[in-house]
Amino acid sequence: MKFVSTIVGVILFVLFFGFAMKNDHQVDLNFFLGYQLHGPLVLMLLGFFVAGAALGILAVTPTVFRHRRETSKHKTTIQALQSVARTGPGAPAPDSVNPQP
Repeated sequence: MKFVSTIVGVILFVLFFGFAMKNDHQVDLNFFLGYQLHGPLVLMLLGFFVAGAALGILAVTPTVFRHRRETSKHKTTIQALQSVARTGPGAPAPDSVNPQP
């Protein structure tokens, strides 16, 4: 499986590298207040991809921490219940049955 993932990674790298070589034209990115940024198209795309990924990770971070905190609380509750079940009284005695004459 590791060999297959390595082959797929190499193929993707070659495809993206070819894409970068074909899109090396200079572009102008115009911001507000007359600010401009000049650079190759592929670097602009890469920069915005990285910025989007970083913002996505930052957006998910609070949810991940909340889930980890809840999981930790649930684990401690389960451990407490298991310790009570181990130290509690034994199995209940079965009800006595009176035979009918």
